[in-house]
Amino acid sequence: MTVQSVVLDARFYILLALGVIAGLSGVAALVHAAITRPDAFTAVDAQSKTFWVALLAVANLLIWLFVVGGMSVLVLFLVGVIAVMVYIVDVRVRIDEILKRSWFRKLG
Repeated sequence: MTVQSVVLDARFYILLALGVIAGLSGVAALVHAAITRPDAFTAVDAQSKTFWVALLAVANLLIWLFVVGGMSVLVLFLVGVIAVMVYIVDVRVRIDEILKRSWFRKLG
């Protein structure tokens, strides 16, 4: 076992872990968007529920293609991760504040 093979194996497992974490985050975001009332999206001046559910579904597809396909679809993976992160960091937070609910955080 050479140093090069250890580094390549480590890189593979790190990218696999990142892909799975991103995929699970995408699934959580998709579930959140799917179960949220449509009027909550318009109340926070976001795009429609249909837009976000469709975007997150495509983002999940791109992320899981990366997990299965590897480095060949890295750019698509990044596009999917960015879409999921925008929803989680911006839209989900505003929706949860308006609906007075919390996902993975305490309301203060």
